[in-house]
Amino acid sequence: MKIKNCPGCLKPNYSSFCPRCVRVIFNDEKIEPIVNIDPELAARTFAVKETRLSISGVQRKHSVVFREGAVKIVISGGRYILKPIPGGRLEYIDFVPANEHLTMQMAKQVFKLKTAECGMLFSKSGEPYYFTKRFDRDISSGKKLIMEDFAQIAGKTEETGGGDYKYSFSYEKMASLIMEFTTAPKIEIEIFFSLIIFNYLFSNGDAHIKNFSIIEDNVTGGRILSPAYDLLSTGIHIPGESDMALDLFEGDFVTTAFKAGSKYTKEDFIVFAQKIGINNKRFTSIYEQFLDRTDKVYEMTDRSFLRDDIKDIYFKRYLERLERLKY
Repeated sequence: MKIKNCPGCLKPNYSSFCPRCVRVIFNDEKIEPIVNIDPELAARTFAVKETRLSISGVQRKHSVVFREGAVKIVISGGRYILKPIPGGRLEYIDFVPANEHLTMQMAKQVFKLKTAECGMLFSKSGEPYYFTKRFDRDISSGKKLIMEDFAQIAGKTEETGGGDYKYSFSYEKMASLIMEFTTAPKIEIEIFFSLIIFNYLFSNGDAHIKNFSIIEDNVTGGRILSPAYDLLSTGIHIPGESDMALDLFEGDFVTTAFKAGSKYTKEDFIVFAQKIGINNKRFTSIYEQFLDRTDKVYEMTDRSFLRDDIKDIYFKRYLERLERLKY
């Protein structure tokens, strides 16, 4: 397999990880993108627990270490999470890893969101794997940081909420938990708002309550939103899925615009911002950042590991959502 761009940050004209990614992702350890894969990872195993079809329902995650040029599954002490191609009934299933990698880089580089460090690996036969570096440990001390996803914070489990418990919530309700459980909620609520817009813009219909977490800040000891993770354009793989994993608003509330068109548009996000405590000036400052990055989105998509026809689909879906946000 010929690699033309850095498998970490997608910087052009690199056949392996660029110096920055070697330093930041691998702590200066030289790792090649084509590696020996533990045979246990080769199986496309999955388990669907929720009733709705979702990426998270068919994706298997492995805790791994890099050792002697190979990727090894470990029970404890893993510094990375590796995701093979999932199983299940998904369109373009072989490109789920490349989709997640691209969307994470899009969030980090184009829209300046704080994300987990991540990259792509390939088996000797060319099969793609997405990996992400764990962020729940302090690098210098090795201390495990306190981290809870929003299902844990809200007390939602499969036993108490059924198979679809991850989706039985609202983003407005999540915002109220941020206000209650973070140390500097006015800062964190704006980060959360940015993530909601990003997920909508890139057709991530699987941003459920387990895909957001609050973590201990390793510098201050306060409680902050964790770096973003599990970002991908799920609409490519699940045609016809809902626009968002959760409703924006709590209860039966909908805006006039949504009643008219059954799609979230700018009016919905204006009202959502007001409900979660973001004033009009800050709304405009945050929101408009998502409306003028089209050239950069195209460039990043073009450098990704998606097949060319899927790059076209990815970019087209972005443009469709962008028009809604401008409406």
